[in-house]
Amino acid sequence: MPLDRRTVLKGMAAGILAAGISDPAEGLAELPGIYQRYRIWDVHSHLEALSEATPEERIETLVTHMDRLGIERLILSQGFGDYISHPTPEQMRIENDRVLRAAKRFPDRVYGSVYLTPDHVQESLEEFDRCVKNGPMVCVGEVQTDLRCNHPNLDPIVEHAAALRVPILQHTWLKTMKNDPGESTPYDLVELAKRHPEAQFICGHTGGTWELGIRIIRDVPNISTEIAGSDPTAGFVEMAVRELGAERVIYGSDVGGRSFASQMAKVIGAEIPESAKEKILGGNLRRLLQPILQAKGLPS
Repeated sequence: MPLDRRTVLKGMAAGILAAGISDPAEGLAELPGIYQRYRIWDVHSHLEALSEATPEERIETLVTHMDRLGIERLILSQGFGDYISHPTPEQMRIENDRVLRAAKRFPDRVYGSVYLTPDHVQESLEEFDRCVKNGPMVCVGEVQTDLRCNHPNLDPIVEHAAALRVPILQHTWLKTMKNDPGESTPYDLVELAKRHPEAQFICGHTGGTWELGIRIIRDVPNISTEIAGSDPTAGFVEMAVRELGAERVIYGSDVGGRSFASQMAKVIGAEIPESAKEKILGGNLRRLLQPILQAKGLPS
């Protein structure tokens, strides 16, 4: 059954606070019981848009709001988001070090996702080994706008990830006017995924224009869609489940660019079965991460 409007708006208000947009108000209502039903894992988050000085302080803020919304675990990438496009190898390492520090502060709540750039392939492979193969991180991405992801520079990075069965979160967008230089679309991700059927990809933002993005990736089974980044419009999740199946839809918030709860509302308020909501809000992500978590002896 769909939720009543009051319950959904309660959750959205709490999530806006989680994005660091305003100060927490006193006397907030108790956590709605609806959030207690799910083991919620968020595949897409950053430490940007928060005011605290250190990674440890910023992740403390996010975990506080995770607690209020019943979010069990966060997949964190890109540190402070200082270098969204064309980072140097040193800047890439700085961003990953910030994530490592935040994840170390809350190892039972936060897993890291390595930030790589196809501008610097060899250095990215070395950073993958440092952070994932020989380190605690469990995912790749969000891969951003250095080169469109159908570029051959992505191939060795994907092969590296596929060898350890590590999923890749790829930023995608479909802008009405024009994408930024090097910014990927779902069409580009389809090309890459078809070249690497053994790899698992997550289509970040579903291209923003989700009605098109869902259709574009529909026939490529090694691409899951991720719901973060767009407004909490009714019908998004329903269409994704109808066209892709609930097993290929994953919850992410893109906090702090968006809020936890506005993106959760897309799922919790959707007219889909409870079993589908459980998969989208955490079950599908845990399944994709299971091989690397098991290899590292980490809980899922």
